[in-house]
Amino acid sequence: MSTPVLGAALSIKSIPVHRDWLLERQRDLEIQDFFRADLLDSDWRATAGEIKQMLTGHTGRLGIHGPFWGFKIDSHDPLIRQAVTKRLLQGLDAAEFLGATQMVIHSPFTTWDHNNLDLYPENRGNLVERVKATLAEVIARAEKTGCEIVIENIEDKDPRDRVRLAKALESSKVRVSLDTGHANYAHVSTGAPPVDYYVDAAGDMLTHVHLQDTDGFADRHWAPGEGNIRWAAVFRALGRLTSNPRLILELRNHDDVRAGAAHLAALGLAE
Repeated sequence: MSTPVLGAALSIKSIPVHRDWLLERQRDLEIQDFFRADLLDSDWRATAGEIKQMLTGHTGRLGIHGPFWGFKIDSHDPLIRQAVTKRLLQGLDAAEFLGATQMVIHSPFTTWDHNNLDLYPENRGNLVERVKATLAEVIARAEKTGCEIVIENIEDKDPRDRVRLAKALESSKVRVSLDTGHANYAHVSTGAPPVDYYVDAAGDMLTHVHLQDTDGFADRHWAPGEGNIRWAAVFRALGRLTSNPRLILELRNHDDVRAGAAHLAALGLAE
């Protein structure tokens, strides 16, 4: 089996720094500018146009991180759900303009949910219905434009929760994402399973991965090798998939992208 090729999550400021690295292997790219509400409410097309120019010659898979600050996709309040729908549709507008085929959104599941969601038998079904109400128009738009929505684990303690949610949304354009650092935090700090268990739980519903290392105490977004994630186990689990997920280095310091990639390459896990 061939060694997977890594991609990265970059912004308009960091794309030029890594442009040659992206183009040398036509690496997957996730653009990280369009989750900002201030940008989406301003002349975001100008920013998107600059990015398109920067990516001339890039043929790797392109995605964006969708809006997430200040809201959850399972809000009980219909007015809040309307605002969330609007923000996610704005994200899809940017994705379509850029030609992006994937947008990351955040899971609604919390650590509190793990202990309390099953307190009443109707809770899980109600959560799904609230998410459906929020995402109905978003999913319809994603299906029309060909942009896959991937649900990223945030506080998720049970790796199966968002997989079940994604399946319940009944769309070929809804799949799941894994953030390795979030999973490692949940493992060390809240008693969740190790990171590779999240891969196995998702199976071929997994089409996107944020690769970042942590100490399990906080959401560090360190380069692989700086924390305590068992990368060999993670990549063994990824190797069992046929879904060909985008493997995106999402690091706090974008200058560390190549160092993180080099660490995984030295382990023989990726290129």
